[in-house]
Amino acid sequence: MDTNKILAELRAERGRIDQAIMAIEAVNGGGRPKAGRPPGAARKARRRGRMSAAARRKLSRLLKQRWAQGKMKPKTKGA
Repeated sequence: MDTNKILAELRAERGRIDQAIMAIEAVNGGGRPKAGRPPGAARKARRRGRMSAAARRKLSRLLKQRWAQGKMKPKTKGA
């Protein structure tokens, strides 16, 4: 079998299938947005901002103060 002939036939069939899909989508209103949450909405909601260097220094200073005051106690293992 000639592979070039097979590839040409497959590409022609793919073209016919693409045309059929476009025709069905046109009839069904395929361009219309679906109801509900968009697919990327959940990922965007989970994104967190970056902490600046100044904010990290401030947080570090505050946490060190809390440790020094005894407000943050290390967790004990066991019971």
